[in-house]
Amino acid sequence: MRVSMYYSNRDLRLEELPAPAIGPDELLVRVEASGICGSDVMEWYRAGKVPLVLGHEIAGEVAEVGQNVTCFDKGDRVAVTHHVPCMTCHYCVSGHETVCDTLRTTSFDPGGFSEYVRIPAINVDRGTFKLPDSVTYEEGSFVEPLACVLRGQRQANFTPGCSVMVIGSGISGLLHVLVARALGAGRIVATDVIDFRLEKAKQFGAEETILATDDVPSRFRQLNEGRGADLVIVCAGAPQAVEQALQSVARSGTILFFATTRPEISIPLPVNEFFWRNEVTLTSSYAGSPSDCRLALELIRTGRLPVAEAITHRLPLAETGRGFDLVVNPQESIKVIIQPQK
Repeated sequence: MRVSMYYSNRDLRLEELPAPAIGPDELLVRVEASGICGSDVMEWYRAGKVPLVLGHEIAGEVAEVGQNVTCFDKGDRVAVTHHVPCMTCHYCVSGHETVCDTLRTTSFDPGGFSEYVRIPAINVDRGTFKLPDSVTYEEGSFVEPLACVLRGQRQANFTPGCSVMVIGSGISGLLHVLVARALGAGRIVATDVIDFRLEKAKQFGAEETILATDDVPSRFRQLNEGRGADLVIVCAGAPQAVEQALQSVARSGTILFFATTRPEISIPLPVNEFFWRNEVTLTSSYAGSPSDCRLALELIRTGRLPVAEAITHRLPLAETGRGFDLVVNPQESIKVIIQPQK
C-alpha cells in the first residue's frame, strides 16, 4: 500500500509498505479522509522518531474484520481515534482519562497518511465510532480534534454567558469559537496574525477580531466594557500568546492552555497577582475521551457545528508534503484534508 513517510516538515515521501495484517480482535480500515493536525508539524516533537507515518484524524471504511469482532462489519463507515484510555486506572475512574498511561501508548498502525490502517483491539473497543449516513468522511475526520476541544472547554469550566477570548485562529481556535458559540458564550473575540484567519473566525461566530500584533489586552477590554475575558483559550504556541493571555484574563477568570510551546520556553508568572488577589485559574487540556468523541460526532450529525466549512484544501496522498507546507505557512489555509485513496 502507499504511505506518506514523514522525515521532516519539508521532506515527506510517497513510499510503499505492506498492508497491515490484522489479528482476531482487530479491524483494517481503508482511510478516506485524514486531517493534518497542528501537532503533526511540530518537528521538535518528532525528533528521534523519524521516519514514520503520521496522521491521527481519520475516517474510512472497514475493509477487514477480525474473527472475534462482533460490533463492526465490513463496509461500515467509521471514525477512529488513535489514543484511548484503559478506563480502569486511578485517572480514568476519576474522570481524567486523557492522562491515563495507556492512552499515551496507544495508536493505530501505521498512521492516517496511508491507504490502510490496522486498528488494535483496544481502539476497536473504545476508539472506533460508526458514522451516520448523513456524516461524510471529511466530517468524520473532525471527531478526534473536536473531542479535544470539547474536553478543553469542560476542563476550563465553561459557563454560558461568559466572555471568551481565543488567541490563535487556526483550526483549533476556530473549533473553540464554534463550540463556545454553540454552548452559549457571551462576547467571543478571536486573535491572529493572519487576516484570512480573522475573517474565518468571524464566519465561525466571533463577534470581534483583533490583530495579534496590536495591544490585545487593551483592545479586548475596550470591547468588553473595561473587563478582561472570563475565559482565555490559548491556541497558539508563541510565547507572546501566553503573555497576552496572562494580561487579558479577568479577575476570577480562567486561562486554558490548549496549544503547547516549544519545551525550552518558560514564562515568568506573578504569583501573588494571579493566585492571591485575583483568583485566576490556569489549566491545560490534552486529547479527548471516548465520551467526548461520541459527543463530537453527535454535534456534527445534528449540524450544530458545521466543521466542513473549515476545510480549505483537499489533497491526494502524493501531495501530503504540500499539505504540510500549507499548515506550516498558513496564509490562506485552515484545515487540510488528505485523501489517501486519490
